[in-house]
Amino acid sequence: MKIFEALPLPNGSSIPNRLAKAAMEENMADRDQAPSEALMLLYQAWADGGAGLLITGNVMVDGRAMTGPGGVVLEDATQLDKFKRWARVGRSKGAQFWLQINHPGRQMPADLGQPTWAPSAVALDLGSMSKHFKPPQAMTEAMIAEVIRRFARAAQLGEAAGFTGVEIHAAHGYLLSQFLSPLSNHRSDAWGGPLANRARLLLEIVKAVRAAVSPGFAVAVKLNSADFQRGGFSVEDAREVVTMLNPLGVDLVELSGGSYEAPAMQGTARDGRTLAREAYFVDFARDIRAVARMPIMVTGGVRRLPVAEQVVASGVDMVGMATALAIDPNLPRDWQHGRDSAPALRPIAWKNKPLASLANMAAVKFQLRKLSQGKATDPQVWPLRALVEQQLGNAWRVRQYQRWIAPRLST
Repeated sequence: MKIFEALPLPNGSSIPNRLAKAAMEENMADRDQAPSEALMLLYQAWADGGAGLLITGNVMVDGRAMTGPGGVVLEDATQLDKFKRWARVGRSKGAQFWLQINHPGRQMPADLGQPTWAPSAVALDLGSMSKHFKPPQAMTEAMIAEVIRRFARAAQLGEAAGFTGVEIHAAHGYLLSQFLSPLSNHRSDAWGGPLANRARLLLEIVKAVRAAVSPGFAVAVKLNSADFQRGGFSVEDAREVVTMLNPLGVDLVELSGGSYEAPAMQGTARDGRTLAREAYFVDFARDIRAVARMPIMVTGGVRRLPVAEQVVASGVDMVGMATALAIDPNLPRDWQHGRDSAPALRPIAWKNKPLASLANMAAVKFQLRKLSQGKATDPQVWPLRALVEQQLGNAWRVRQYQRWIAPRLST
């Protein structure tokens, strides 16, 4: 396989090349929690850049359950025209364009003011930063059924808007990942205990989504290769879950790793010299690829063409990139034209790992804001500056969200 060969999917469609713009949380919704003008400009930059697949940042299936302020929500058809325009932008140069649909579970900031749901009443353990997240309530059967319906409805609306697929987010410590992990799922009913039960919510959502959309619409899953916490979701568990997904009409599985408590998806292992350390989930992906009947995509750390080529040569079908494309959205096109650039952010070596993780995300979002304004990115931005700007922006977005949600809760 070659980087710029098309990838056929089980649903009969194909992705033009093996490079994907993986999901990043943009937090750029408009006052209706719908795609904004800034998002349109941002995704036009990625569409022009040449990646074969674009995956949106978190699109929330429930407006009461947000990964952060400024998140896009798709729970009904009220703002569907904006989603239709977003879909046209993302597909304008021939890429497939998928909505990443998600529910945060307990990973919702406390300042948004909403109660949080989780498989069990187990709070996040972030040390001194735990106070920024409310202790969750254990979900009832009715809550679980509602979440399944919401994922299916969001996928159905995404297809109506013109997207070519959805990616169900079951990684990074969000709700479906919480069900999968024995550290956060202490249930003793049919939704907890052995892995088959802990995976049940993901499997039921996949089945509901597949039934709600047409056969040619892509249904993908984002899964942790491991959550990198002792006693948590392991690579052996991931292999078993992929085996469970095999007969369910899944078109692609994206492998990443980590959570808010163990942010491995941000990659502390890279040293810039060893190719294997740059693509820091590729060994897990090769292992899981052996049992998967659907294409496998690996996301995490790739920023150089030789690494991307090595990943694909190893048998992994797709290479997902996030930070690299936040810095340089034209990277796929440049690589195809023989320009071997390797964008990277200023490294962060802070001792407080959760705070360093927030600063890294803020530095990425700093680049996204630049692109959404039609400006050049600044990969050497000081992490503290990016973090302060992000916190100030979040304060405004929290107020915007509270104004939006208040009348919805009173009806």
